[in-house]
Amino acid sequence: MKKCFDAEKYLKIQKKIILKRIKMFDKLYIEFGGKLIDDQHAARTLPGFLPDLKIRLLQEFKDDAEIILCINANAIEKSKIRADHMISYETEILRLIEFLRAKNLYVSSVVITLFDGQKKAKDFANRLKDYKIKTYFHTFTKGYPTDVDTIVSDEGYGANPYIKTTKPLVIVSAPGPCSGKLATSLSQLYHEFKRGVNAGYAKFETFPVWSLPLKHPVNVAYEAATADLGDVNMIDHFHLDKYGVTAVNYNRDIETFPVLKEILTCITGKTIYYSPTDMGVNVIGECITDDKAVRRAAKNEIIRRYYRALADLKKGAVTPEVPERIKLLMNELGISELDRTVVIEANNKREKTGNLPSACIQIGKKYIPGRKTSFLSPVSATFLNTLKTVNRIPDEVDLISPTVLEPILEIKNKTSNFKESYLKLGEVLIALSICSTTNPVVKKLLESLDKLKDAELHSTHMISDDEMIILSNLGINATCGTEIDIN
Repeated sequence: MKKCFDAEKYLKIQKKIILKRIKMFDKLYIEFGGKLIDDQHAARTLPGFLPDLKIRLLQEFKDDAEIILCINANAIEKSKIRADHMISYETEILRLIEFLRAKNLYVSSVVITLFDGQKKAKDFANRLKDYKIKTYFHTFTKGYPTDVDTIVSDEGYGANPYIKTTKPLVIVSAPGPCSGKLATSLSQLYHEFKRGVNAGYAKFETFPVWSLPLKHPVNVAYEAATADLGDVNMIDHFHLDKYGVTAVNYNRDIETFPVLKEILTCITGKTIYYSPTDMGVNVIGECITDDKAVRRAAKNEIIRRYYRALADLKKGAVTPEVPERIKLLMNELGISELDRTVVIEANNKREKTGNLPSACIQIGKKYIPGRKTSFLSPVSATFLNTLKTVNRIPDEVDLISPTVLEPILEIKNKTSNFKESYLKLGEVLIALSICSTTNPVVKKLLESLDKLKDAELHSTHMISDDEMIILSNLGINATCGTEIDIN
């Protein structure tokens, strides 16, 4: 895939912008939106943007920064799941703590927001003690969102405990949306000013990109990614009125800005920001090196989002309005689900095999199809075909030894509620790993998995969650149809 985003330039100028904002205050709280790690959406939409780029950016400030992680008590109580990894929000918090510590980044505390005595939230706080993390409980802010006098008082933000921080830069992040990052940041500002500290607030959002046109595919891709939240990109009319400059933001920030501006002014005694765009510090738009290629990548991402929304609808995870919303966005850009050519190739394979569940992987301009067999899922069969093709291994060569395959299938039939007589992708990788200990060809093949990064895959039938996660971890962009293989 052609790179069309300059990651090194981004790190350089992004650091400069943040340093400039830090110098305005004694202490700066930056609300970090989106994914702190594994930002695959940005990597797919802006080829050249690295999934760990935000971490590399934070490492530039590691001596002067600390991180506060927020999690909504209701998300804990309802065992809310991150769809990309199929793990709970609290598990994601623990994963973030371990990952950030491994990168020598200081996580100082976890804030459980909207706390109202939820038992699971208390249990999670006790669990965090094993990680030697200080946990704070914040409740709903009295008076929010309209009674500013109450909000900015000891009854409002003052009712929350002060989170002790020691660094001049405080990053406030979370495992997902609606986790209370903004409320936590503003509560801290209230307490800091009561202590005589000139603290500031800023917002770091990767998308939408304020300096790109409203209907630029990159910004439309953000709407597609957040279709379940109902986010809509809009012209920031506050910014246009104040500076005569057109900027893009999203509806929630624009709608809440008047109240947020009043709260910030009430806390600090002065007006610093005149628009939602003023609060932002992201410089994504300045680092795009090939707009045509970026537009193409973003359109592909929108189509992938549409297929995933259809699959989520089939599973009951979203309402019909989500894929309908994405379809409208596609219509605005003049693109169709059939513009994803790997879909056509997968459907062609299905027709040629007598309607068997099939799949196809696209690497560059090459299409490698596969179908369900007596012992392989369609994704597994296509995956093995692709490994053979990219490593120039003859099709007749068996990569998985019968002595390894047969006991795996036998134990699957004995332990599964459903008589699955085929291997899914994770099981294929385990079988290959076993075979690699005695077969140098398979060992070399497994060492070449990075050749599949950025490949496109489509299956005519639903892909199981566990296979989808593995494909994502391998860097393969996968979609599927909504039919369920019942055989």
